[in-house]
Amino acid sequence: MIEEGKVAYGFDVELAGTFDAVRAQVVEALKGQGFGVLTEIDVAATMKAKLGQDMPRYNILGACNPTLAHKAISAEPDIGLLLPCNVLVSELPAGRIKVSFMDPVAVLALVNNPSVTELGWQVRAKLETVRDALKAPK
Repeated sequence: MIEEGKVAYGFDVELAGTFDAVRAQVVEALKGQGFGVLTEIDVAATMKAKLGQDMPRYNILGACNPTLAHKAISAEPDIGLLLPCNVLVSELPAGRIKVSFMDPVAVLALVNNPSVTELGWQVRAKLETVRDALKAPK
């Protein structure tokens, strides 16, 4: 681990390593908390293809824990507008990779439903466990 930070709508960790290796670690750590990756958006490839612009690697992973997603949809049918949980893997200078996690508590506060708020805290705890697993020495 190099450094970690937090914004109002997410939290992150910076790691040394290659993009592909860190991305694979993220996917495995998510699996360990019951998440699968439903979608992956390669933003850098899209910017290159659509705009001819180069940028560092920047992938958005759409992570979903089916058990918790089912509970959320049961409590609030339109919650799908706020799902899945986005996890960003982005390339920084000098061989550093930043992994950022959407804060489900901040995002799900928009719903104003106590059942959904509780689920947000559960999801946050799982995502923080993923972040901490990435920071742990290998």
